[in-house]
Amino acid sequence: MRHQVKSKRANRNKAHLDSMLRNLATSIILYEKVKTTKAKAKLVVPIVEKLITKSKKSSTMNAMRYLNAYFLDKNASKKLVRELLDRYKERGSGFVRLTNLGFRAGDAAPMVQIELI
Repeated sequence: MRHQVKSKRANRNKAHLDSMLRNLATSIILYEKVKTTKAKAKLVVPIVEKLITKSKKSSTMNAMRYLNAYFLDKNASKKLVRELLDRYKERGSGFVRLTNLGFRAGDAAPMVQIELI
């Protein structure tokens, strides 16, 4: 029974899920456009939104420390603070867009493209 269980697990244990989401969030920031399944995208979008908002509201040093602790590549936090924050200065939220791409050929999983606006 799922009484009062509010998070999705995507059929993975906690360590695998955390690692997958950190890796996907890092890729989204670095490449600004990533193709993935719809289930994974729904899990990672709130994380990316919170990371961008956190980097906007914090001082630069605090934001860098927080982002460096989360991202798997240090270049992702540098890019977010130095380049992407200028783009989102006036925007309150909604930094990520999901675009449906259809179904994957092998297992018919719904695919989406995650891109930064």
